[in-house]
Amino acid sequence: MNKTVIDSPIGKIAVFAENEKIIRLELKTKEQADSVITEKILLNAEKQLLEYFSGKRTDFELEFEFSGTDFQKSVWRELLKIPFGKTKTYGEIAKATGNPKAGRAVGSSCNKNPLPLIVPCHRVIGANGKLTGFACGTKTKEWLLNHEAGLKGEPNEN
Repeated sequence: MNKTVIDSPIGKIAVFAENEKIIRLELKTKEQADSVITEKILLNAEKQLLEYFSGKRTDFELEFEFSGTDFQKSVWRELLKIPFGKTKTYGEIAKATGNPKAGRAVGSSCNKNPLPLIVPCHRVIGANGKLTGFACGTKTKEWLLNHEAGLKGEPNEN
């Protein structure tokens, strides 16, 4: 497994690849860059993430692979359908997976998402419109949603 670490407005992001596919992102990581990365998939991921943060990219075109349960994968596939700058509720995602009463399980699947940003779990909100849960904290989630809405904002620590 290879990795690269990039600086972003929300902190360091570690990107891990294996077999020419992105397999994991860690937001606000404690990881450090090991050396100069030459692996094409990691260079491309770094470029696309930096474009996202600079406002030049609204979706990712990366080869990736995630591992999880069938239900988790169905949730993550639904997350990929949420357009840039839009949100859906946990209940809407549950219904889209064919499990209308699985809102909590959707939340759990979002929490276990190995590819945040690429698989945009930050675009999932509570039924009341409130920002609920995000592995990197609701302040980061709020910053990402504001960024996508074209608003200025500074990420804050929880």
